[in-house]
Amino acid sequence: MAYAEAYQPDRSLKGKLRRRAVRLVHRRPLAASPGRPMISFSFDDAPATAARAGAAALEARGLRGTFYVAAGLAGGEAPMGVCAEGADYRRLAGAGHEIACHTFSHLDCGRASGPEALADVAANARALAAWGAPAPETFAYPYGDVAVAAKQALSPRFRLLRALHHGLVEQGADLAQAPAVGIEGGGGEAVARRWMAAALRRKAWLVLYTHDVREDPSPWGCTPAVLARLIDHAVSEGFEVVTVVEGARKLSGDA
Repeated sequence: MAYAEAYQPDRSLKGKLRRRAVRLVHRRPLAASPGRPMISFSFDDAPATAARAGAAALEARGLRGTFYVAAGLAGGEAPMGVCAEGADYRRLAGAGHEIACHTFSHLDCGRASGPEALADVAANARALAAWGAPAPETFAYPYGDVAVAAKQALSPRFRLLRALHHGLVEQGADLAQAPAVGIEGGGGEAVARRWMAAALRRKAWLVLYTHDVREDPSPWGCTPAVLARLIDHAVSEGFEVVTVVEGARKLSGDA
């Protein structure tokens, strides 16, 4: 399946108002902050380099990450490189990483109806099950965008639904449109470290994401060295490193 290489957000007044409005409705606000600094390392679209080099960086330190998979992209070319395949996800799941949902077709949930979003998510669940992954419990909106109808439809299916706006998961955060911080481009490491410092001060949960992990990353990825430094910094600063589903379970008291 082809990847939408030339994604363009709706820049009309209607589109801008929609993105503001959706943050205010169908919210699932977190009742209380974690009370300790937590951090998650996640990978969107799961390029093959993330499934291999990204996973290896975590595994070398006895840690695990979250891979947001759009199964329809498996094995295909994307702007971040070739996407991982079923065998990669089977190995990741067997090693204890979280295989999470990113829709099947990398659906733009900002333009999709509720039934369209549900059907695409169901197709993804079937593909992941065929690869031996458990039913996904967390979700990331492709492109970070969502409309009211899709948010309302998808929210009950997952413990946490992740967007792309910067922030921390702490008291009041919307678990149906949770914040995250990207490790992307030349300044990605510095941005991540600033948010790590904030999470430490506020005893909050920081969800980091990137895409490819390679020596010559795309604008949406990072190098193995950057990822390794951030993981080591998190450990040395005393963060509890969790997958996204582990963090969501802890906050719900269902660890």
